[in-house]
Amino acid sequence: MKSISTVLLTVILSLSFSGQVQARNTPCSGKMGGVSHCSADGKFVCKNGKISQSKKTCQ
Repeated sequence: MKSISTVLLTVILSLSFSGQVQARNTPCSGKMGGVSHCSADGKFVCKNGKISQSKKTCQ
């Protein structure tokens, strides 16, 4: 019983950390609301109207 609990806890923790890593690598993630569109100079415009600070560019 103890080993099943350990395995279950490990799976839950690994899934929660993978979601956080993915969110950090996406322009306009979190409170920014996601990407709305791409500006004329190749920067991501977030759904909240702010320009993403990402070094990635879009087209």
